[in-house]
Amino acid sequence: MNAPAKTDEFAAKVPANIPDGVYAETVLAVEHYTDHLFRFRMTRPAGFRFRSGEFAMIGLMVGDKPVYRAYSIASPAWDEELEFFSIKVPDGPLTSHLQMIKPGDTVLMRKKPTGTLVLDGLKPGKRLYMLGTGTGLAPWLSLARDPEVYDRFETVVVTHTVREVGDLNYAELFEKELAEDEILSEVIGGKLRYYPTVTLEEFRTKGRITDLIASGQMFADLGLPPFNPAEDRVMLCGGPSVLADLKQQLLDLGYVEGSIAQPGDFVLEKAFVET
Repeated sequence: MNAPAKTDEFAAKVPANIPDGVYAETVLAVEHYTDHLFRFRMTRPAGFRFRSGEFAMIGLMVGDKPVYRAYSIASPAWDEELEFFSIKVPDGPLTSHLQMIKPGDTVLMRKKPTGTLVLDGLKPGKRLYMLGTGTGLAPWLSLARDPEVYDRFETVVVTHTVREVGDLNYAELFEKELAEDEILSEVIGGKLRYYPTVTLEEFRTKGRITDLIASGQMFADLGLPPFNPAEDRVMLCGGPSVLADLKQQLLDLGYVEGSIAQPGDFVLEKAFVET
């Protein structure tokens, strides 16, 4: 999808006090899923490069000062636009304002993306599990549409744990759209598995992802063997408490945390934002 040029109408909405050294990008589309979840797409700066799974510092001018928070980039590295998936926090320093944006508005972005949820942080393996909760799904939206992921792994599993069924906002992407995509469907083939779970409402798979892993239900449902550090690589993104529990589960199984400097069996993102 080509990014529209910034028109005079858009430019007229650019705040006069944009800080130096940051991108000032135009909001192209906003979709509100629920009263606490939304996504938006914006123009991608010319020359901006990132690796699928990385995050950027996104911000707005609040009064005369910029306010930034870390947001995983939900669009893949090849996309000509940038997409972000966000919660709404009524009193959040950023999201209380960000949730009000409209097409044509200006969003700030610092110029250097970063993050640990990249393929370079993992050793080679057979299967890749991307375990996410809430808006921690965002980096998987990027990675699941990156052809390199399917070059490196035989099976790719995306899990998404939410409180209510209505929070499974990208289910159609995984369950239908990717299989019908003219280009990605050939790249993905039958390698991608989507495993949504809900904790507070009845659903075909109910429960916290940590419990479904511990009981073996996740593996039984997917028809895959339990975690094995010799074959399975894992990425983690979500709320701090579930990240801590998932990390401990992996450590107990003999997994070694990796980084770009020293690839390992699993990686996690500590910059997940909910404010």
